Amino acid sequence: MEEKQRGAVLGKYEVGKLVGCGAFAKVYRGRDTETGQSVAIKVVSKQRLNKGGLNGAHVKREIAIMHRLRHPYIVRLSEVLATKSKIFFVMEFAKGGELFAKVSKGRFSEDLSRRYFHQLISAVGYCHSRGVFHRDLKPENLLLDDKLDLKISDFGLSALADQIRPDGLLHTLCGTPAYVAPEVLAKKGYDGAKIDVWSCGVILFVLNAGYLPFNDHNLMVMYRKIYKGEFRIPKWTSPDLRRLLARLLDTNPLSRITIEDIIRDPWFRQGYDDRMSKFHLEDSDMKLPANELRMNAFHIISGSPGFNLSGLFSGKFDRVERFVSGWTAASVLEKLEEMAAAENLTVACKEAWGMKIQGEGGSFAMVVEINQLTDELVMIEVRQRQRAGGDIWSDTLRPFLVEIVLKPDETVAGLQTTHYQEGASSLRDVNTTTT
Repeated sequence: MEEKQRGAVLGKYEVGKLVGCGAFAKVYRGRDTETGQSVAIKVVSKQRLNKGGLNGAHVKREIAIMHRLRHPYIVRLSEVLATKSKIFFVMEFAKGGELFAKVSKGRFSEDLSRRYFHQLISAVGYCHSRGVFHRDLKPENLLLDDKLDLKISDFGLSALADQIRPDGLLHTLCGTPAYVAPEVLAKKGYDGAKIDVWSCGVILFVLNAGYLPFNDHNLMVMYRKIYKGEFRIPKWTSPDLRRLLARLLDTNPLSRITIEDIIRDPWFRQGYDDRMSKFHLEDSDMKLPANELRMNAFHIISGSPGFNLSGLFSGKFDRVERFVSGWTAASVLEKLEEMAAAENLTVACKEAWGMKIQGEGGSFAMVVEINQLTDELVMIEVRQRQRAGGDIWSDTLRPFLVEIVLKPDETVAGLQTTHYQEGASSLRDVNTTTT
């Protein structure tokens, strides 16, 4: 982050030193100016994403994934902030740093390796139960908190169950070379849960041995070793751990051990608390029906031209505007329906959280979508076009929406009135969402 920007993020967080850097993002240590609590701030550059061939859907997926994961061994996302050029992930700060830094100083004892493997499997099993596959598990993505407990981070390459193709497999090539499963290299599709188990096996090997099972300065030679499963378990490894590692690093995904079988394994069972595999979801963590979803950061971010995440509507519209109001969705739609009838417009379709209004012969078209921001506020998004005769939008419909919009002195919980017109340079206001 440029030096002049390092003072604070949107007045809410003080930004400190750089603690991590990737291809599309940088991670800083920060401090909540209200509570004084330490946080991690991941800064994603939209420009770098676009140059790297990634689009808004990538960020949208990462936000959606982190929002749905609430587990003691997974870094928690607390808030997402957005400006025209950057997206800020505000996350739990892991004071203990990377697990990689610890194991790079020397291998762990079997007992310590088992302790971290317990936590890793607990978190990975939870992710899979929520339809999330990490796809880039490695010690660099495993952080430690102030109690030196594990925290899985970096879900940027993760996949959701809805990305599985009709053949029942995922097909995107991703991951870190030394930790990637052989079936990914085969490029014929793979089971997301199975490749995460393979990566967990590589991590356990590293914790116990202090070095990688598959490693070579020549990448193709290393890939051949992975594909053939050529590795040597160090002599100090106990028989039970040897057997588990062989099952984790089985090159055949069909016979590779599952999370359920790992939990029943004799070596793994030592000191394991079964409550670690039985985390119940909080009510607030349950997925809501689409028409009850609160306005999330990626919906607001989608309003930024050149970084559209939504793709919600087809067809070209002359104007796109958004209004924040204290009216209920039902009241807004009812009033718009009355006004449409007065202007001889037809309500083509109407649902609880949106409607489409049309003029005769396609002379006018308007789509209205309403999202709940808070218990008191809604955001009304209107997309419309007019091809002939008069200006129903400017003369009739827009004045009504302007009249019901939240006034500046009525701002609630830091949310400000947002107007966005397609083709404008940016969202005029910075928006935040707490997850």
